[in-house]
Order: sequence, then C-alpha cells, then structure tokens
Amino acid sequence: MTTPWGELALTRFPEDPRERLRAWDASDEYLLRHLAEREVPLSGTVVVVGDRWGALVTALAAHGPVQITDSYLTQEATRANLDRHGVEPGTVRLRTTQDPPPERVDVLLVRVPKSLALLEDQLLRLAPAVHEGTVVVGTGMVKEIHTSTLQLFERILGPTRTSLAERKARLIFCTPEPSVERPANPWPYVYGLPDGIGPVSGRTVVNHAGVFCADRLDIGTRFFLGHLPGGRGGRRVVDLGCGNGVVGTAMALANPDAEVLFVDESFQAVASAEATYRANGVPGHAEFRVGDGLAGVPAGSVDLVLNNPPFHSHQATTDSTAWRMFAGARRALRPGGELWVVGNRHLGYHVKLRRLFGNSQLVAGDPKFVVLRAVKR
Repeated sequence: MTTPWGELALTRFPEDPRERLRAWDASDEYLLRHLAEREVPLSGTVVVVGDRWGALVTALAAHGPVQITDSYLTQEATRANLDRHGVEPGTVRLRTTQDPPPERVDVLLVRVPKSLALLEDQLLRLAPAVHEGTVVVGTGMVKEIHTSTLQLFERILGPTRTSLAERKARLIFCTPEPSVERPANPWPYVYGLPDGIGPVSGRTVVNHAGVFCADRLDIGTRFFLGHLPGGRGGRRVVDLGCGNGVVGTAMALANPDAEVLFVDESFQAVASAEATYRANGVPGHAEFRVGDGLAGVPAGSVDLVLNNPPFHSHQATTDSTAWRMFAGARRALRPGGELWVVGNRHLGYHVKLRRLFGNSQLVAGDPKFVVLRAVKR
C-alpha cells in the first residue's frame, strides 16, 4: 500500500499466498492521504476504530494510536504487519470492542463497519471521551456509507458532512458538540426466542452490537435448530462460529453432561454467547473462546462440531473462511467424530466436505438451506 509515509507491505491473517484479497482498500488510502495533505495534527490520543487488517495503525504507528476492533483476525493481522515494519510491541495499543474505551480521544478515525449497530455502539461508547477539539474523520467505500451512517455520527457526536468520492471511497467529517443530547446505548439487545425450535424454545438471547441478526433469530439458525444431532453423554461439543450462542446453548440444554466450547473470531459474538448461556441458567460445563476457528484446540479432542459458516469477509464474498473451519474441524475431531453444517443450498458445501472428509450426508433440506453431516474416518 502506498501512503504519504512510504510503501507498506501488508497481509491479512491468516496469511495465505493464494489469497487475492488485499489487506487495505481505497478508503484507507484516501483517509491517510487526507491526514497528510491537510496536515491534521495527530497528537494526543489517536483512536482508530474498525481498522480492517491493521493498515491504518501500521501507517500511523509513529503516533502511538489505539486500535479498537471486534475481530481477533484483525488483531493478529495488525501484530504481524506491525512486526513486519519493525514497530516495537506496545507502540500501538490494541483494544477490543469489549474493552473500556480511552478516557480521552483527541483524534478519532473510523473505518465504517458493515454493521450499523456496531458503529452505533462504538460511537456511543466513545462519545464521553470526545471533546470540542477532537478531530473526527470517518472513511469507507461509497457503497458502505449511507444516509443512516451520517445520521448516526450527527445524532451521537455532532454536525456531519461528507467529502467528494475518490476511487469509489468517501470521507466523513464530524464536528463534535459535547452538548449533544445522546440517546441511551440500546446494546446489548435482549429478546425471547419463539416456540417450536427445540430446547431453546422461549429462551432468552443476548446480542451485542454487530452480531449477525442481532434483533431476531436468523432463518438458517432456526432451520439448524430443528435438525440438531441427538444423543446424550459426556461429549465434547464445539459451536464453531458461535455468534450469539443459540446453537451451543440448545445442545447444552439437551445434553447437560456435554462440555460445550463456544468459539468465534468476534469479541462481540463470544460475549453474546456467554451472556446467552448464562441468562438461561444452563447446567453443565462451557468454555468461551475468541480465536481463529479451532486453532489451539488439541487434535482428536472433540466429538461433535456444529457450524454455520459465514461466506463474507467484510464486503467480499469468499469461501476461504468455510474451508478453514471445515479443515480445522477435521483436525480437532476424534475418529468417528462428526461435523454438522448448515448453509445455503447454492454454496455447495457437500463438495468441500467430501474432499476433506471423504463423505457427506444430507441430513435435512428445504428450498434455501441444507444441513450436512460429515464423519471423520
């Protein structure tokens, strides 16, 4: 990536030489160019929210920024990119969306996230630290910035305007007004599940901002809940890509002797899963882990993996996440262990499972979704 401060060699995480997706886009370049050309003073506490793969904080490392992200993969990519450019550990302070925000923010740079709810939550959390002199600049691709995006900045921080578009990217300029009467933060959002979906019927769900389908049960998960595997006993079960934890909670309720591991790369998701599990007083043992899929889980230590894999990485459509999840599941499963997957019918996950496991069985299907079962031989 070309920046006003030189060339940067950046990668995503996990690094894959076959991956064609870049670790930055035109909106990152536009923001950095604006900061340099307008000689924006990068002094005091510089906070960068939503940096996708660490491109912004790597470029601005000399100013000791604070990065706030919901993504474990972003944090790992940032560490690798900072190390690649010789930045001393601790120069850039890495924080998650679940950590307390800084007490004072002098420069706030926001890479607009895909989730409007996550943007709302983060702006409301940071607003008390913003003052009249705070420089606030947002950035994103044109297709990511909507009227509702600008209204959030305006409603929470102060008057907001946008730049002209350059290379399909746009900047957001906000003038903070600490006297603005801000709304209460509605996150996390709590709601009750409907009846007719098995053990979690009528149970409580807790969703932090940014988690998929934050205000209702998504139809793919609902279909999965109707076709989960039975069986009892002290099995080790993984809710892989757990989101709000409804699937793992259903398994724990149906089998109190099971040990359930909830894992997701989103800090918001794992916090939601733990809150959902605790809110329902589920018996048994559970573990909650933010990480890169099943990396770090001992090989051959798991009996059952349940997975509803995402097929987007930010705005890009890709099957690389599903591939890594399936491969990680195969490694972690004991011989005879099973991977159960729900997905859109058109994604063709049965082909991938046959290549990895040598088998794939259709458990259930409707015009939109399929539930598939693969057994480790």
